[in-house]
Amino acid sequence: MKKKVRVIGVDPGTVSFDICGLEGEKVFCDTTLPTGEVGASPHILVDFLKSHAPLDFIIAPSGYGLPWVNIKDFGPRESFQYVLVDSKERKPPTLLKGMTEMVRMFKETDLPIFFMPGVIHLPTIPEYRKANKIDMGTADKLCCAVLGIFDQARHFDIPYEQTSFIMVEVGGAYTAVMTVDKGKIIDGIGGTYSNLGFLSLGAMDSELAYLLGNFDKDVLFSGGASYIAGRPGIKPEEFARLHETDEKVGMAWEALMEGVVKCVLQEMAVLPEPREIILSGRLCRTEEIRRELEERLKGFAPVRRVEGIARTAKEAAQGAAIIANGMAGGEYKDLVEVLEIKGAKGTLLDYLYIIDAERLRKKYF
Repeated sequence: MKKKVRVIGVDPGTVSFDICGLEGEKVFCDTTLPTGEVGASPHILVDFLKSHAPLDFIIAPSGYGLPWVNIKDFGPRESFQYVLVDSKERKPPTLLKGMTEMVRMFKETDLPIFFMPGVIHLPTIPEYRKANKIDMGTADKLCCAVLGIFDQARHFDIPYEQTSFIMVEVGGAYTAVMTVDKGKIIDGIGGTYSNLGFLSLGAMDSELAYLLGNFDKDVLFSGGASYIAGRPGIKPEEFARLHETDEKVGMAWEALMEGVVKCVLQEMAVLPEPREIILSGRLCRTEEIRRELEERLKGFAPVRRVEGIARTAKEAAQGAAIIANGMAGGEYKDLVEVLEIKGAKGTLLDYLYIIDAERLRKKYF
């Protein structure tokens, strides 16, 4: 009999911090906090978690991912990998500064806080697919894929080992695509490596990177569909409403949609016949965007939006809660075992083969 545990998963989104708590299989916490508020005052999240103690396991905002680091063992080496912000950064985004301060506050508590891996840390992905990659999916994107495994197994009443799908996660800033086969993540295209997202330009042309030289991290949060539309602050609902009447919005719409299709086709080289294509992310909560993606992708496999376990918290927070439950020996222990997430290892710079790779590793590690 599985142990009944009390856990929380946190998703540090660009727009909101989402929090999902499970006691056994029952959701006891399902809420969202504005990212701007948490970034400016990290104690808001810390106090919130403390108010729900006692807890058996907490998956904290994990950024690019760390292979199962206890808050007690979090040091300078982990701090860099967590946010990938160089010390030369002139103006780190408020969210990233807030997350660093949050860690300091976490250390002053006795909460069971852990930082989880990103996609590149997983042993289920062949090393050749990791070559010259850093972002194959941040920790929160991995959580979305885990929710997909849980959901497909429930939807078809099949074991986790039989799940097979391509997960399209269209977030408020980035778009990521991950591939799951036999309950294991076997490949991923992270938000800074994919085609453009709603805010982010995604993969950057190397020549553009060369011309930019030493650019700040906030460049990675620009150049996406909202910027192409000439409306960086536009909401997804307005973006959908205007795409047929505003020429620039229409161009941005096409760039975003076609980019998703290209990523899915790229992943079909890895998994030619997925059981489904599963949609998640903030943009998929806008009906017209979801319908458009379904229409464009339905020729490759059946398409549907992921069905979660909570109403308010986004998919990544729900997936994090499921993982936390499994890591603590709860009802989802079997899912965690199939996923092989406990075997996560390494650093984000392990798979670089460029001429400066060793210099980078020595600099940061």
